[in-house]
Amino acid sequence: MTGPAKHAVVLLSGGLDSMVCAAIAQEAGYVVHALTVDYGQRHRVEIEASKAIARHLDINDHQVVPLDMRLFGGSALTADIEVPKEGVGEEIPVTYVPARNLLFLSLALSWAEALGGRDIYIGVNALDYSGYPDCRPEFIDGFERLAQIATKAGDQGEHFTLHAPLQHLTKAQIAAEAARLGLDPAISWSCYDPQPDGAACGECDSCRLRKAGMDEAGIEDTTHYAV
Repeated sequence: MTGPAKHAVVLLSGGLDSMVCAAIAQEAGYVVHALTVDYGQRHRVEIEASKAIARHLDINDHQVVPLDMRLFGGSALTADIEVPKEGVGEEIPVTYVPARNLLFLSLALSWAEALGGRDIYIGVNALDYSGYPDCRPEFIDGFERLAQIATKAGDQGEHFTLHAPLQHLTKAQIAAEAARLGLDPAISWSCYDPQPDGAACGECDSCRLRKAGMDEAGIEDTTHYAV
């Protein structure tokens, strides 16, 4: 006899990490409700990638929510600022979108509470990444604490759990997880600066990290790169 279904909201950006994260949530027995945010990102192809991933994973409830962060700017992903191509450095790069994951998780929390679910999944990583502060473990821990005092459910003693299963994995380990789960990396999209012919640039931080992880894991990445 099976118990009641478990429901989780999963942030699904369309990238490799979010695809693996959604599959891990399914593997854990959750009914996945996928949330993609259309925030006016220059790499809009990732929205279509999120839809393809949802179809691939048979996720029936996939919401694409508009939140135009171009109104604020402040990032190479939401303003007319050149995407850096020098490789991952020590400083937080201009591709950082101010408080993006804080906003996204707030939307996910709102939906989870409305659904009656108490679990949220996010595919952040703090090893092979660009140094964004809203990907770090202390941010994830802090938001989980915030969820308890920002919601009616929390006020009534219910607990929200924020899952970040990729938090301490390298890109190679994430790529290996994709292979273990039977996922096709080509469905996902990572590039911050898509080229006019539809190719990934191959030089932005996200492309470099993806390619290096795939190479280290010995997994073929069929993404078409300009470089």
